[in-house]
Amino acid sequence: MLKVTNLRKEYDTVVAVDGVSLEVKRGELFGLLGPNGAGKTTAIRTILNIIQPDSGEITFNGKPFVKEMWNDIGYLPEERGLYRKSKIINTILYFAALKGLPPKQAKPLAIYWLERFGLKDECHRKIEELSKGNQQKIQLIISILHRPQLLILDEPFTGLDPVNQILLKDVLLELRQKDVAIIFSTHQMEQVEKMCDTICLINKGKQVLSGELHEIKKRYGTNSIHLEYEGDGEFLKGFDFIRRADVYQNYAELELTDISKSTELLANLNGKLLLRKYEIVEPSLNSIFINVVGGSEKIEHANEKQIPSLPLKLTRKKLLQDGQVRKAFFLLMGAIVLTLGSTIMDGLKDTQHLILSAIFLAITLFSAFRFVQIKKKTEKEMTAKQSSEAQS
Repeated sequence: MLKVTNLRKEYDTVVAVDGVSLEVKRGELFGLLGPNGAGKTTAIRTILNIIQPDSGEITFNGKPFVKEMWNDIGYLPEERGLYRKSKIINTILYFAALKGLPPKQAKPLAIYWLERFGLKDECHRKIEELSKGNQQKIQLIISILHRPQLLILDEPFTGLDPVNQILLKDVLLELRQKDVAIIFSTHQMEQVEKMCDTICLINKGKQVLSGELHEIKKRYGTNSIHLEYEGDGEFLKGFDFIRRADVYQNYAELELTDISKSTELLANLNGKLLLRKYEIVEPSLNSIFINVVGGSEKIEHANEKQIPSLPLKLTRKKLLQDGQVRKAFFLLMGAIVLTLGSTIMDGLKDTQHLILSAIFLAITLFSAFRFVQIKKKTEKEMTAKQSSEAQS
């Protein structure tokens, strides 16, 4: 069906696709995988000739790929590509016409797929009135309406809730039974594991892993143990016979250096975790993905850097715990009391009491100034101390 040999696309500062080769047969679900920025979308666009490759050979049904073959291909891009002001039914019919399907044939098919995806009653609404998930379903309908021989889907599950993900999965499996070749790129490893026959993993533009999924799992051995439990499983990362430990809230996937160590592991779990499940299994595609692209090292490196915390706001109570601040505060309070007392005395009319009031006022102002200065200095010192403690 589709054969790609030594595909290469280079930009000024980066090689986006570097020598990728793959083959997709009729009735096959093919997973194109890779981390963010690996080159998956660029590979898809060069295969479709949306972007001109620098080198490589692309054949479709044994013939060099040309624009006339586009009508036999369905493509769902990762980005939204719909006319937001247009009505749903008009949008679908317009794209069907671009694929050579006349309105009389396209409309019954459009109604069928709208009903299948639960949108039949919405067909006269505008695209912009739909949720992101429903817009994604419209794009899916557009990609499959003309009954393509090859279907290429870039992140098809984006925006879909679990119910609609199951619906899409059923549609794709049904199309596979009708001998449609399907390529889909996704980050959802569980979907790939459940659906795909063959995969190709790209990292930094290069093809690093490819083949039938069951053969790849065999290649990576059966030294994996899956645990489901209650408790804190962080200690699982500390055993020297565990090569890799992916630990979550109540689930862990462990890769042992030697499967014979599984008995020792089980003994070490006694009393530390309440086990619900303990099984030796093939490694998951997720763990293979992390292993191949060097994800474990990236995660460990990232975890070495703690999340910086902002200094806590210093409360009055915390400030008054400092001896100098507390002393200055009480002196200020005493000066204020003496000044107020002197002011309300009956003898304010004679000169002696006026002089005394002026002296108390001066003392109060000086105490206030001194308190503010000490308070600022102490706040600065305590804030610096908290920042250094957070970094350490």
